Amino acid sequence: MRRDVQLITYVDRLAGDLAGLRDLLSGPLKGLFGGVHLLPFYDPIDGADAGFDPVDHREVDPRLGSWADVEAVGTLAPIMADLIVNHVSSDSPQFRDVLANGAASPHASMFLTMDRVFPDGVTEAELLRLYRPRPGLPFTTVTLADRTKRLFWTTFTSAQMDVDVSAPTTRAYHDEILDRFAAHGITMLRLDAVGYAVKTPGTSSFMTPETFAFIDDLAARARQRGLEVLVEIHSYWRTQVQIAQHVDWVYDFALPPLVLHALYTGDADRLRRWCRERPRNAVTVLDTHDGIGVIDVGPDQQDPTRAGLLTPAELDELVEGIHDHSGGASRQATGAAASNVDLYQVNCTFYDALGRDDDAYLVARLVQFFLPGVPQVYYVGLLAGHNDLDLLHRTGVGRDINRHHYTRDEVERDLQRPVVAALCQAIRLRNSHPAFGGTWELLDGGGAELAMRWRHGDDLAELTVDVANRTFALRWSDDSATRTADTLAELTAG
Repeated sequence: MRRDVQLITYVDRLAGDLAGLRDLLSGPLKGLFGGVHLLPFYDPIDGADAGFDPVDHREVDPRLGSWADVEAVGTLAPIMADLIVNHVSSDSPQFRDVLANGAASPHASMFLTMDRVFPDGVTEAELLRLYRPRPGLPFTTVTLADRTKRLFWTTFTSAQMDVDVSAPTTRAYHDEILDRFAAHGITMLRLDAVGYAVKTPGTSSFMTPETFAFIDDLAARARQRGLEVLVEIHSYWRTQVQIAQHVDWVYDFALPPLVLHALYTGDADRLRRWCRERPRNAVTVLDTHDGIGVIDVGPDQQDPTRAGLLTPAELDELVEGIHDHSGGASRQATGAAASNVDLYQVNCTFYDALGRDDDAYLVARLVQFFLPGVPQVYYVGLLAGHNDLDLLHRTGVGRDINRHHYTRDEVERDLQRPVVAALCQAIRLRNSHPAFGGTWELLDGGGAELAMRWRHGDDLAELTVDVANRTFALRWSDDSATRTADTLAELTAG
């Protein structure tokens, strides 16, 4: 994977379809991104979970285009795509056949029922030990055609049926998807919800040794096809460090809440500690299609004696800070206030989480771009987008507050805003300056100051931010001269 900044986007919500996205990437966004993560473009894109519940993971939703259109986008930027390993839609042909034929279906082994996981029965204590991103047990009662009732495993929603990743039918299905990706120019694989993929009696069934073994096996199968692997897991921060040792890339999901904490409190100490300890093979994000995670910096959900990067009290203050800075909009979209797959995330655009403060927003992005790893920028964040309360109220889905549908006019208008123009210049600096191909160091500092430097030979790029005053100072080499910027206008001009 190239180390340049990448774009994360829904095809339809930014550009309408794949042809429209290609027009953007070859037009107003030309040369801005070294890769693009296409969020689920499979059939259909508008199910129970915005494409993360595919009926057929191997086909492009025809409303977006075809595999040839995916390949055309790939000629402009390398593509990352999601492999949704944990579940398929309840409307998938495989599950529909199970509904009709029960145990006689050739796909019966693909789906998990409670008694398949617990053939010897299960105790209350074992059920309560199961880890799930929302309250309640991970089972849905399903009535088959013969009126038999079964408890099927559903980690997320009742429309997302968990699969048995060890079953030959599931393994063959996943391999078909990998083959389809490799045949159509996709170079990077994101393993979605993989932490829940293996169910093991007597455990939490989340990030167990069996899960790590499955990740190792699936990653090896992907690499055989020339695909790099990014693992998507929201979990205790030490688990993320452990995961990083098993895969090509892991998300730095601790970064967004720690950046907010630093800018809210004016104290960079917690963020500075993480800069020292975080994995270097990280994909850095401030925002994604999901919410702003809090479990990633809190105590271990399965063992609260293991301390988090923030204390429970600090987490509470952080969540309230997001609600306050967003004028209460995030409160309407978070937790039980809306239909949410994950109750441990706060739904809000990152720009609104900073009170629409342009200076604070640029400070946050510069910190992201200067950390080791590969930066990704979500399409709403690229345009410093606001919370979409109209969409939230229409759908009742909490995460839709940060999933705005842009028109081409909106995109071109927002690209002219000073904060967006400065952000684009910061992206270009990160992509083009040779210092970022060298070595990184965290400089001495304390309190509100956070400073870091990249150096490659005589090339240098240095960033100092003051999280209390929400200011930055950039210094970088340019041929034989040294250039500086400490305002949005100076960075845009540069």
